[in-house]
Amino acid sequence: MLRIHNSLTGTKEEFRPLHPPQVGMYVCGMTVYDYAHIGHARMTVVFDVVARYLRSLGYQLTYVRNITDIDDKIINRAAENGEPIEALTARFIRANDEDFAALGIARPDREPRATEHLPGIIRMIGQLIDKGYAYIADDGDVLYAVRKFEGYGRLSGKQIDDLRAGARVEVDAGKRDPLDFVLWKTAKPGEPAWDSPWGPGRPGWHIECSAMSTAMLGNHFDIHGGGLDLKFPHHENEIAQSCAATGEPFVQLWMHNGFVRVDDEKMSKSLGNFFTVREVLKVHDPEVVRYFLITSQYRGPINYSNDNLLQARAALDRLYTALRGVPVVRAPQESDALQRFREAMDDDFNTPEALAVIQSLARDLNAAKSRGPAADAAQLAAIIRQLGAVLGIAQNDPEAWFKKSGTMRKETGLSDAQIDALIEARRAARVAKNWKESDRIRDELAAAGVVLEDGPTGTEWRYRT
Repeated sequence: MLRIHNSLTGTKEEFRPLHPPQVGMYVCGMTVYDYAHIGHARMTVVFDVVARYLRSLGYQLTYVRNITDIDDKIINRAAENGEPIEALTARFIRANDEDFAALGIARPDREPRATEHLPGIIRMIGQLIDKGYAYIADDGDVLYAVRKFEGYGRLSGKQIDDLRAGARVEVDAGKRDPLDFVLWKTAKPGEPAWDSPWGPGRPGWHIECSAMSTAMLGNHFDIHGGGLDLKFPHHENEIAQSCAATGEPFVQLWMHNGFVRVDDEKMSKSLGNFFTVREVLKVHDPEVVRYFLITSQYRGPINYSNDNLLQARAALDRLYTALRGVPVVRAPQESDALQRFREAMDDDFNTPEALAVIQSLARDLNAAKSRGPAADAAQLAAIIRQLGAVLGIAQNDPEAWFKKSGTMRKETGLSDAQIDALIEARRAARVAKNWKESDRIRDELAAAGVVLEDGPTGTEWRYRT
């Protein structure tokens, strides 16, 4: 039985969908003003794996991941660049789609954009005003009255009085309480604006997700996810808005993934210690990056380093080495390995243990191959591919995999056809027992970073890792 850590209760809970087999999951997506960094990649890979596993269990999942396409950061970046906001957001939506696709991240079922949901956002703000949870400030902004919502702080474990004591009372004279947050911002000259009952303006960030998630999945749905940094205040504010507006429970189960860290600090744009996905993929194969991101259980931190990425590459090399030369057959419906894999994933998506099951299968497969051609080798390989598909790994052709370099393909000066021709010349030299020429060709290829592997069916090649 699948058990998931619920951030709201702080405990692992048996997953019980509200309307089985249907499952609704909403994940906070990107604010599109820059390229995605590896921290964003971890979040999207984590919930891609969650989605894959839920579907493998037979659930009919509706996965929603939003796009924030209007925000102060977007407005400021567009102004800095001297380009229209629509051009900026379109450019980075395309870039993020390309980067996430490279990492094997499937598109969500629905991908709402904030600017497409203005009527619903305005309607929800109106409900909050009518119910006394929001008010219009002197400057025209609409603000949420945090004190009105009983239970504020439950998700993050924060006490409202402690938050109040630490708040800066001078930041906004229009607020009745420094904890109150904006639902609708009155437009300043030159800023994008939409008409509303409270005048031209734009939505605050928090209300966007409340309106989009309930529009896509209903007032009460199964899973809401995002990075740990969103727990407070973003997700806390979502709960306050949604429950107050609808009068119903909001989310059954909250999931938060841990940070990617560099030198024991959270990776983020604000700290300037981030690596964009695009930069990393110039150096490391996308599947290596994906493997690295699931080597740690999703709730804990993961340390970004070149050594850890090289270890991920070596682990994938072991899988593809085992799969090499084994025919593709259908996996059995049940196996001991599948059961062990499910036990790992049922324990709050424990991907490190799930990977250990797959690596154990690779060792068994190598042993089976050493005994000669056998049906059990093909079955073991099929199970590796079957389980790997749930995690989004080990789906490439092994020969294609080994014709890449250890991090990215090296510039050898030799085409694949030239390498194959040299291997054929070496084979002919060996048949003629011209060992000197055979060794010379091997050395030439080795100098170009090409490793030869002689086997009973011929010579295979790969780039040195």
